[in-house]
Amino acid sequence: MVKEWTDEDFAQETASGLTLTDFWATWCGPCRMQAPVVEKLAEEMAGQVKIGKVDVDKNQATAAKYGVMSIPTLLIQKDGQVVDTLIGYHDKGALKAKLEQYL
Repeated sequence: MVKEWTDEDFAQETASGLTLTDFWATWCGPCRMQAPVVEKLAEEMAGQVKIGKVDVDKNQATAAKYGVMSIPTLLIQKDGQVVDTLIGYHDKGALKAKLEQYL
């Protein structure tokens, strides 16, 4: 299950370990394609990677802080530090391989 993160809890949720954040919006077609991929990864990589979503319309401060200009944007962080940013749709194999680089 992918949790919804907000401006209020984002820093705390991503402070430790490896995290993947899916920046998205309800009106975004590619975001709706990305969502089931992210859900599947959350199941497969539970215990290794913490995965959450940030709705850019409801959490503009976090989106702005990380320079999210296009969605979907996938932000990979390790212990709170950004290690990679992926823009646009990515399939499960590519995302999993990218995350495994940082484990």
